[in-house]
Amino acid sequence: MNLIWAFFIIISIIYSLCTGKLDSLNTEILNSTKDALDMVMKIFPVMALWLGIMNIASVSGLLKKMSNAVAPFLSKLFPELPKGHESLSFIASNIITNMFGLGNAATPFGLKAMKSLQTLNPKKDTATRSMITFLVINTSGVTIVPTTIISLRMMHGSANPTEVVLACILATSLSTIGAVFVDRYYARRDKKRDRRSI
Repeated sequence: MNLIWAFFIIISIIYSLCTGKLDSLNTEILNSTKDALDMVMKIFPVMALWLGIMNIASVSGLLKKMSNAVAPFLSKLFPELPKGHESLSFIASNIITNMFGLGNAATPFGLKAMKSLQTLNPKKDTATRSMITFLVINTSGVTIVPTTIISLRMMHGSANPTEVVLACILATSLSTIGAVFVDRYYARRDKKRDRRSI
């Protein structure tokens, strides 16, 4: 990824030198720096609020209770995992955190879940069915409070930054349902293929 960005930067500098637009490049660099700082300063309060709420929920045990409520549903999606395995709690925490649009807070839970799932993996260089299912759910996850989108809309002066909440809930719900159906289809197909090969 670093090489790709380095390539873009070098090409833009060369192009600006060849076309005599070096002044425009310098202006854009300064403006983009200012815009980035403004974006951080406007998004930070909303992100800090929700991260604080999630931290309180975690310390108070509310996050664990919510994870336990989701666990029975997860056991059906991850039938390969042993009952009560620690990876299920990590997966549940990741899903719940993503529901509140806190991708940054959800990442540590996702990494812990993958690390825990890897301990059950007989082929360390190949993703298990549970890993694939978790990745699918994590990528298409249902979002109840799209914190980042609301923050961006506030930053750009939206008159009603929260009006997209219902649309986000519908869109992410449909994407998750579709992703789970596709994942289950391939899971059953792979299981049938494995039976035939035995």
